[in-house]
Amino acid sequence: MGGAGIERAQVRLAELVGALSLGVDLGFGQPMEHVLRQCLIALRLAERVGLDDGSRAVVYYAALLVNVGCHSDAHEQARWFGDDIALRAARYEHPLGSMRATVAGMRLLGSGNPPLHRFRVGLEFALSGRQAVDDMIRHHAEMARGLAEQLALPDAVLDAVGSTYEQWDGRGWPGRLRGDDVPIAARLAQLAEFVEVAHRVGGVEAARTFARERAGTQFDPELAAVFAEEADLLLADLDDAATWDAVIAAEPMLVGALSPDAFDDALLAIADFVDLKSPFTLGHARAVSGLAAAAGERLGLDAGEVRALRRAGLAHDLGRLGISNAIWDKPGPLGAGERERVRMLPYLTERMLRQSPALAPLGRIAVAHRERLDGSGHPHGLAGPAIPRLARVLGAADAYQAMCEPRPHRPAHGAGEAATQLRAEVRAGRLDREAVEAVLGAAGHRVARRREGPAGLTVREVEVLRLAARGLSTRVIAERLVIAPKTAANHIEHIYTKIGVSTRAQASLFAMRHGLLPEEPPASDGLPADRAGV
Repeated sequence: MGGAGIERAQVRLAELVGALSLGVDLGFGQPMEHVLRQCLIALRLAERVGLDDGSRAVVYYAALLVNVGCHSDAHEQARWFGDDIALRAARYEHPLGSMRATVAGMRLLGSGNPPLHRFRVGLEFALSGRQAVDDMIRHHAEMARGLAEQLALPDAVLDAVGSTYEQWDGRGWPGRLRGDDVPIAARLAQLAEFVEVAHRVGGVEAARTFARERAGTQFDPELAAVFAEEADLLLADLDDAATWDAVIAAEPMLVGALSPDAFDDALLAIADFVDLKSPFTLGHARAVSGLAAAAGERLGLDAGEVRALRRAGLAHDLGRLGISNAIWDKPGPLGAGERERVRMLPYLTERMLRQSPALAPLGRIAVAHRERLDGSGHPHGLAGPAIPRLARVLGAADAYQAMCEPRPHRPAHGAGEAATQLRAEVRAGRLDREAVEAVLGAAGHRVARRREGPAGLTVREVEVLRLAARGLSTRVIAERLVIAPKTAANHIEHIYTKIGVSTRAQASLFAMRHGLLPEEPPASDGLPADRAGV
């Protein structure tokens, strides 16, 4: 599989954001294309209320990005509620912020754990959890706004995306806006999101009733009235439409086709954002991308193939959004059903990318990166020549990088141990020898990162930031670094001040974007430094 097709493809930002939205659907326990359908509803309603082309362009991206930040603290959500996806799926069952919603959330506290653990979690939540959840929701909008900024979208889109959890009655999040002060694009996106679910579950009349019931509280009453009056037209043909094609065709010419470099930048921003889902995967995609591309160069691949490897490395784990952190962050062994969910990861990634002619070639590489030469891989059990060469290289890079990163059930392996295990996979007939040696060669010649941190961070502060980003508590950080808990807490406070953030997810994103994560593995395990990993 070559990279020429990817090189020639004209990629539009709408295609990248649309593909990401399919992962957001999965992360909310919704069928794929839920977000795309809400985008169409929002655009139709925007046209009915007379918004001009520029305003509809803002509505378009606000509707696609409305919930994109909700996975950024999935680690914390799973710690409280067990299954972060089940928690988000319940969003549509009760009015936001209502007592019924609170009671439903309380029932999920500590789910999947023994009674004593659930009791402890419930007690902890009673003391500080409600405020923590409110802070999570508020930061979701901030994170979504940050991604929109990374994608170079206009300020009007940033403001709308940052306000999509505000409500007409002022009881939304962060609760600074109410009524007409909430950008109309945010009001439209929120209304469209909820009536899409109501329509899909109960039909047109259910959607009409839903809009009327929440008019004046969650929803703009005028927009809700227009929707209720014209619901038949606004929801017409949604079940029959080729949703992806309709949404991409409806893209306002706000951005247009991306240059190759702009495409790479946007894909990197999205990859970093997806890696926020778990503190154990921070920076994984960008590290795999760089390693796979370097291995491709060592193999003498042409420029198009190397670029395809770099991009496929960024995209290979997009499907991670569709699997609960109750699985990703589980410290013990996975059950049979949990292992099957993990095996779905490449398939979900390919499903997210396949509808775009420009992105589908990346999906065809990514879907095969966990296949193995002896047929023991997944998701399709391909064997031997059926596994594309670029997928073999990507698979070796992914396996090596994963070994060098910590996981909830084990610490990070050193470079030498990772190399030993990778070569054992070659001898067992599972990984391609040429691909593995190229990856190990590339890893062995990587330049060690500087120890001084950006934004004036000291060496110790970089160490603390890396541990905090991985989700470790202040107490555990103190134990790891042999310092007092108060000292660790002071370090975290100073770090957040220096880098201008207030949450772990924001700090994690800073660390990835500045090359601090994933941390470079040790240069050797008893081997000379210039022979490490070779």
